[in-house]
Amino acid sequence: MTPAVKVLDELGVPYQLLEYDQNAGGERDIGLAAALALALPETQVFKTLIAELAGGELVVAIIPVAAKLHLKKLARTCGAKSATLADTPAAERATGYLTGGISPLGQKRRHRTFLAEQASRQDRIYVSAGRRGLELGLSPDVLIEATNAHVCALVV
Repeated sequence: MTPAVKVLDELGVPYQLLEYDQNAGGERDIGLAAALALALPETQVFKTLIAELAGGELVVAIIPVAAKLHLKKLARTCGAKSATLADTPAAERATGYLTGGISPLGQKRRHRTFLAEQASRQDRIYVSAGRRGLELGLSPDVLIEATNAHVCALVV
């Protein structure tokens, strides 16, 4: 059980836990490989990215796996001058998860969280459960409640 699963269990909310062969996608992007391995539409599978705002604050951005994070939109939404993707060691230290398995739930420290507006068009979305090869299926509303996420435009 990962910290992400523990959070959902403590909240008593419904979710689905899916395991897949993390090597099934070959050289593909980890998120796209998860969608392929689980035979899920790419529009329902979301990746969790850690960004660093000008000034050093780390924030969480949850976007569809096939999309690219628009860093200027994220910075504007956060009221910052700019944003960059956090480097791997910083992201792993801040979340307690390894890259490729970073979940928006159960992170070591709570960070401001932003969910791409595309999630609200889905009945169910899938995010990392806290390790490669493990995904959580849940309603966007459950994810928003559990992470206190702000829904906004985040992708290019």
